[in-house]
Amino acid sequence: MNAEGQSLPTSRPRRRALLQAAMAVPAAGAVAVAGGGTPAEAASRTTASRPGASGRFDAESPRFALAVLPDTQYLFDADSSDPEPLRATFRYLVSEREEANIAFMTHLGDVTEHGTSDEIELAADTFGTIHGKVPYSVLAGNHDIKSSTDDQRGDSAYLSSFGPDRYASMPTFGGASPDGYNTFHILRAAGREWLVLALDWRISDAGLRWAQGVLDAHPTLPAILTTHDLAWADDEGRAQLSTHGQRLWDGIIRGNDQIFLALGGHYWPPGRTVLTNDADNDVHVHITNYQDRYYGGAGMIRLYGFDLARKTIDVETFSPWFLDRDPEKRTLLEAETVELTGDTDRFGLDIDFERRFAGFAPVVPPRPRPAAAVMPRGTVAYWRFDASGTAAPGKDGTPVGSGTVVRDLSGHGNDLTASRLHSGAPEVLTWSTEHHRGQPAHASLRFDGGKQPDRGAVLTTAAHAPLNSEKFTSGYTIETFVKLPEPFEGDHAWMGILSWEGRSGDAGKTTGWSPDEPTCSLNLSPERFLQFVVYPHKQDADPTSWSHAVPVGRWMHIALVNDGRRTVMYVDGSKIARNPAQPSTGIATLGKPFVIGATQFDEAFGQGFYGWIGDTRIVNRPLKPQDFMALSD
Repeated sequence: MNAEGQSLPTSRPRRRALLQAAMAVPAAGAVAVAGGGTPAEAASRTTASRPGASGRFDAESPRFALAVLPDTQYLFDADSSDPEPLRATFRYLVSEREEANIAFMTHLGDVTEHGTSDEIELAADTFGTIHGKVPYSVLAGNHDIKSSTDDQRGDSAYLSSFGPDRYASMPTFGGASPDGYNTFHILRAAGREWLVLALDWRISDAGLRWAQGVLDAHPTLPAILTTHDLAWADDEGRAQLSTHGQRLWDGIIRGNDQIFLALGGHYWPPGRTVLTNDADNDVHVHITNYQDRYYGGAGMIRLYGFDLARKTIDVETFSPWFLDRDPEKRTLLEAETVELTGDTDRFGLDIDFERRFAGFAPVVPPRPRPAAAVMPRGTVAYWRFDASGTAAPGKDGTPVGSGTVVRDLSGHGNDLTASRLHSGAPEVLTWSTEHHRGQPAHASLRFDGGKQPDRGAVLTTAAHAPLNSEKFTSGYTIETFVKLPEPFEGDHAWMGILSWEGRSGDAGKTTGWSPDEPTCSLNLSPERFLQFVVYPHKQDADPTSWSHAVPVGRWMHIALVNDGRRTVMYVDGSKIARNPAQPSTGIATLGKPFVIGATQFDEAFGQGFYGWIGDTRIVNRPLKPQDFMALSD
């Protein structure tokens, strides 16, 4: 069917390459049964553990894909049927499951043209290509059933082949409505469970009550609603709800904040819009249907690439049947149909998943961890800015008085004392409750250093602290948590985060940038690149690590790891690219104080740090990323 609509899509598209690149694929998730539903297997397990499964999947990866298959009715049309395009699509999903991270496939209805026993039987046989290899759902479209009544219509050829019994062996199957025409499925991906509702072409009031019961039984699961008739669009892709779609919106979507994505077929052209639910959150509504295209859509598949790390869903549409052919031998129509790149076929959705799901599944932040839990063997210094690290930390935003002592919780006597630089006012160093989510202590210090005039604050060890002369010839790990303000205002080029005082020239170093720079410092370049420069104890050199441009307005964990031979910088647990291979053994300390909050040049401080600094720890051996202070999300 074709139609025209009025509403405007509110999300602009982005282009990207075909989803054949590396993303870790999640396994199928836990099984649940709703009231009145058909039981599924009780054990939660990974698809890869079953015979015939394809690929191994990482359910904790932040990236996965949902495959969406719209109306295939013209491929199952009496004696003109041709199931080969759909078989090619299924072979693609099976073969690419691990590479493309395909967690699940959902069909949007109108599997066949007339819903006859012969058409349904051929379609059911074709689905054998994917069965047991990629979990999926199917729902009835108006062409799949002979009656246009609602889901209380009783037995049908469709129900016999695509009813609840078909999914019983799938670990993702959760249950079905008593009539069998509506199902729900639970998949585990990106470290959490997701709910897929597959609702009939004409769901009844009883079906809506069943669907609400499923949502009520799984109140913390983000939900994707799939159905056949949901919305229609004009030729520009501007979508609006159909009459039945409005019934679904009023009856179940708008009042259930869990539903963030609603997908339908039935109409063409494809389209999309964004609606606002009763919780004032976005619900993305999409039409996917290509039966009007060459060869009845040629088994066209749409992949929704979820990326929780980038907070986006990347969408693309293509025909595996044509994709598998030699490009030089494709006909004109095949070349035109192999991949669709219009605004409604290839686009991106920017979604802050944590914020969007906060109303029904808020993320519980980790509790503070005691100092004893984060001091591994070899810890020579550990400072934190909560009550365990200071005698009397002030309230959020109150100045840290000069002379305030921050204890070294390792017990090695490397206590820090606060002081102001130059014209630094009391406000240049304040207590803060801001902290990295994975930080042991839920506190930090806010530094407001700057230039013109130079100002800031520092925390330094005492004149005879053991850390001042530690050489670290067997290696070291220096860690800290840092956040840069947003907006990042003013000139803060080459401001220091931490360092040792003194001059490299006094340590006998002659090959570095300047004999007046300190022997070890972590700084920020004008481009917001982290710079870790160290003059080793043994070598006359200054091997320097450089990060990428680090973000503003977001906490990051920084780790500098030396194994006695060379140094590697990590940002948020990821090794950066510009780590020098140059030999580096130890640190050429001069018996002078260790500093948090600035870097000297020619034994004088200029500007101080601008931003927040949290827990800081130094260990006299190399640690692996899994042993860093930061808990992973």
